[in-house]
Amino acid sequence: MFNLSAILEDSSRRYPEKAAFTFLEKTLTYQETNAIANQVANGLKAKGIGAGDKVALSCLNLPYFPIIYFGILKVGAVVVPLSVLLKENEIAYHLTDSEAKIYICFTGTDQLPMGIMGYAGFNQVDNCQQFIMIMPGLNEPASIDGVETLGSLISGRSSTMEGHPTNAEDTAVIVYTSGTTGQPKGAELSHMNLFLNAKISALLSKAESDDIQLIVLPLFHIFAMTVLMIAGIYKGVHSVLLARFDPTATLELMKKHQVSIFAGVPTMYWGLINLSTEKRDFSDISKSLKIALSGGASLPLQVLEDFNRKFNVPILEGYGMSEGSPVVTFNQMEIGRKPGSVGTPVWGVEVKLVDPNGQEVPEGEKGELIFRGHNVMNGYYNRPEATAESIVNGWMHSGDIATKDSDGFYYIVDRTKDLIIRGGLNVYPREVEEVMMKNEAVSLVAVIGIPDEKMGEEIKGFVVLKSGASIEEKELIKWTKSQIADYKYPRQIEFVDSLPMSATGKILKKELRNQN
Repeated sequence: MFNLSAILEDSSRRYPEKAAFTFLEKTLTYQETNAIANQVANGLKAKGIGAGDKVALSCLNLPYFPIIYFGILKVGAVVVPLSVLLKENEIAYHLTDSEAKIYICFTGTDQLPMGIMGYAGFNQVDNCQQFIMIMPGLNEPASIDGVETLGSLISGRSSTMEGHPTNAEDTAVIVYTSGTTGQPKGAELSHMNLFLNAKISALLSKAESDDIQLIVLPLFHIFAMTVLMIAGIYKGVHSVLLARFDPTATLELMKKHQVSIFAGVPTMYWGLINLSTEKRDFSDISKSLKIALSGGASLPLQVLEDFNRKFNVPILEGYGMSEGSPVVTFNQMEIGRKPGSVGTPVWGVEVKLVDPNGQEVPEGEKGELIFRGHNVMNGYYNRPEATAESIVNGWMHSGDIATKDSDGFYYIVDRTKDLIIRGGLNVYPREVEEVMMKNEAVSLVAVIGIPDEKMGEEIKGFVVLKSGASIEEKELIKWTKSQIADYKYPRQIEFVDSLPMSATGKILKKELRNQN
């Protein structure tokens, strides 16, 4: 028997008065966090929520997120974290697909009206019985008349409770994949999936109870959820929360709180090193920052080198996916680090690269990355066929193309779905992007394939230039052609001010494709 909520209860006993979560000027101790989570659990229990029931949660990076998350787990229910950027129809889809019984949603802001969107989506579905709104203050009335609030849910509830004794293999969380192809699918992650992956993450980051980590990655995403929130609670780390990534605000918080652990996606690191051309003093941040972690997408080598030069802190890159809880491989200090690589398999996880027939490819050749171990999800919720296609004989098929070197380090080449086939030849966008980013005028690049009558697909690059830089399309095409094989360089380049990104900072190539 094991329930993931045990880690919060344990840290509450070990570090009762220690800071657990800070947002703006408000800090909650571990004891306070656990006590309010117990009140949430007792409130849910009074509403008939119990083992196996699904409770959806939409919340920014606020202390309410971990409080509600662990409150749901304490009654043996399943957390369904939703992206804060979902619109009305998308919310309705997720509530229906997950069979959520209750939907707890933050009121949002004028710029991000989560509460309005959430309530509208809730009203489209029949299975979800109650809508509960999170207000900034627990005593504030709901911003929508007649709606129950989190404050009223926990009012008068006991701050103690005995958690439900779930099995370690029971589903704890249903995380929805991005749905790049077809509708999003819910990956069922067990209590043990998440615990072991968080424990490994804590070892990889060298996290200890005296560490301070900044969580700007959205907590609804598996990266921040496991690698930072769960791992941080397990080790008694002090987590500083930032609701929305902003380079200036991020650096200010890192300096103010003497942050020692930071994790981000590549676009966040790109944002930090491209704040402006003005000179900035990063020495105070460099003194306290001991480790920087990257995942979620491939990190351009240029960004890695620039960050290391500015902050004097190496970025350790890893690879994972929602279906892997998420960490699969990582650059581990004990084994060694190779810039540009996503490292080696973490403890208890096996990895291999295979061809379309499932045969392992020779060293140095490209193949689909598949893995098995304690991190593999239980399956896709209510989708046995999709589960059977993805998990074959215990091996999770990632859909990512990678290579492995003679030292056992893995390198992600690209997503299978992003592969461009030009005139019968395979072109991997990441390779082209890495080359183009070496041009001194280029700041960020996304390469896609567009339909072409003659070649089947043609290569197009979307380019964000550095501040104050300029270069003509023909000039950049010519320069790229001189650096890469003739069949790989882009025939079209479109200069843009920014690239479309998801709430987690991933570049949305699907949107770029839809424009062409």
